[in-house]
Amino acid sequence: MLLANHTEDPMTDPRHEPGPDPGRTGAGADGPAGGAGETKAPWWSRPGGQWGAPQQPPEQPGPQAGAQGQPRYQPPAPQGQQAFQQHPPAQPQPPYGYGYGQPQQPPQPPAADPWSRPTTQATFPSGAQPWGAGPPDTLGAAPTPAKQGRRGVGTAAAVLATALLAGTAGGAVGARWQDGGGLLDPSASLGSPTSSASVDRAPESVAGIAAKVMQSTVSIAVDGEGGRGTGSGVVIRSDGYVLTNNHVVASAASGGTITVTFDGAEQELPAKIVGLDPVTDLAVLQVQTGEQMPAATLGQSGALVVGDPVIAIGSPLGLSGTVTTGIVSALNRTVNTPSENGQSNPLFNAIQTDAAINPGNSGGALVNARGEVVGINSAIATLGGGGSFGGEQSGGSIGVGFAIPIDEARSVAEEIIRTGKATHPSIGISANTVKVANSGQGSNAREGALIRSLTPGGAAAGAGLQVNDLIVKLDDDEVTSVDELILATREHKVGDTVTVTYVRDGRTQTTQVVLKELRRN
Repeated sequence: MLLANHTEDPMTDPRHEPGPDPGRTGAGADGPAGGAGETKAPWWSRPGGQWGAPQQPPEQPGPQAGAQGQPRYQPPAPQGQQAFQQHPPAQPQPPYGYGYGQPQQPPQPPAADPWSRPTTQATFPSGAQPWGAGPPDTLGAAPTPAKQGRRGVGTAAAVLATALLAGTAGGAVGARWQDGGGLLDPSASLGSPTSSASVDRAPESVAGIAAKVMQSTVSIAVDGEGGRGTGSGVVIRSDGYVLTNNHVVASAASGGTITVTFDGAEQELPAKIVGLDPVTDLAVLQVQTGEQMPAATLGQSGALVVGDPVIAIGSPLGLSGTVTTGIVSALNRTVNTPSENGQSNPLFNAIQTDAAINPGNSGGALVNARGEVVGINSAIATLGGGGSFGGEQSGGSIGVGFAIPIDEARSVAEEIIRTGKATHPSIGISANTVKVANSGQGSNAREGALIRSLTPGGAAAGAGLQVNDLIVKLDDDEVTSVDELILATREHKVGDTVTVTYVRDGRTQTTQVVLKELRRN
């Protein structure tokens, strides 16, 4: 599934998809419109015969038989008070279990363990066993009830259990049991550090880049009418403008509070929404403080190539200043993510990376090897439930994350800072993708975007385009799908005139279309 990776309480806003969808149909060409009794081995056990396994006592023989197979004479058991007072002499006990030649006693219920976890078990949605219910040869498995033999064994086991949790007592008990075995060295020393704790890191190292960019990365906490959540952001201007994702702060668009916290700082600073753009999933905040802030350096996403190293910085799960590394896995991905109205909201030209991105990283920085921001982390693919690239059940990183290219984010942020909103050009149609295999036109088949409805008063209607016209080119850009038509349109601005090539009744024609502003329902 695909998740928009900010952390929400009580819900998350996941968003992720497997990759490009060349056959996506039915989309608006202008973009989105809105064993009982069994004694188990302890957790430290190993399979028999392997090193490290506690030695097991040999099988205990019964009473020896006489020459003719008859049991040897056994004196009768003492009676009355005399029998009650008699007991075998104490024997030294080994650290584990029973000593050789000692009779085994039936297992008794173990004494209450004051260090055990509460008996109330939590629910594990993943199907994992709760603590103490694992297999017998697994770390964390249920501890084996101590066998009750002689009184000294039970006492020693209790002392051992306590010693394992209290270091000082453990040393004393160990010395007592070893009885001067020479395992302790009172003058033990592991030497001194060979180098100073302070090490200079090169500015171009991951540590150097992270130290620089973290100064310009903030954690965002939102408490709005639409819910609560956390995310990340990047300071893009020293006067307090912060770039983040729309889905991080949209819940406070109609009222609520937003605070930002810089890495290493405890003070939460209030922030206000400057503008939102659901189309590109971007938003701009301004931190309400008169102090200058360290702004990040914005790079060029267009200069990236597959294999370039990148670093993701943000606040996954509210853990501020988290740094992960990876490479550019792919470029120009189309990723369908769920929008606030429940419809699919495609992210175009997304940067795919294997740098770990998790819920709460949304709005954080993806930087190159020079410490320049080249993308805004926005979505991840997961293997959780909730449907393809969405749903209530969010998951963590599987090495498939997506970031909005900074070239697009810079343009949107500039317009929001200037006008309070972002505008996008529209051709004014709804279309389906048509491929040669399903066009039904034989050798004359063409691929493109087939118009299925026109926006009244829109750009296409004004230029004379009709339903069932097949758009195959916009200016010099070939159009073989609805996504390609949207991308070609977004290369222009509202008011630009473009040449649209289309096929009607088998004939190829052209018309001039003046692009209008996209209106969201």
